[in-house]
Amino acid sequence: MTDYKFFHPTEVRYGDLDPQGHVNNAKYLTYFEQARVYYFMKLGLFSKDQSFMEIGVIVADIHITYQSPTHYGDNIKTGAKVTKLGNKSMTVEQCVMDADTGKVMASGEVVLVTFDYEGLKTIPVPDDWKKKLAEFEGL
Repeated sequence: MTDYKFFHPTEVRYGDLDPQGHVNNAKYLTYFEQARVYYFMKLGLFSKDQSFMEIGVIVADIHITYQSPTHYGDNIKTGAKVTKLGNKSMTVEQCVMDADTGKVMASGEVVLVTFDYEGLKTIPVPDDWKKKLAEFEGL
């Protein structure tokens, strides 16, 4: 997992826990989403000031593999990297890992489709996005 160039620090909140005392499986989706938003902001694809209706991506598919439970107080970080750029979609690999040891708690893949929320239709991945992603990730 050392090939991630971007990580977002992630706080395990008490409300993220399930009755067994570890992070509920569904919360990893939130961790992934938060890291993706910060990844795209870091790359200049959009800013904090934009409306989420202007972001232009919609989740088409998500797969997560859980490798180890995460607990309250664990020092974790969430990685994100685009690994594939299509005409109207991109594949983002993600992981949640122990920030101290590098142990992966969960990993996954998210397919995002670029989307015109006003016109309610898919659109091509903008050329400037492709350029920025290619430069950052070496695609």
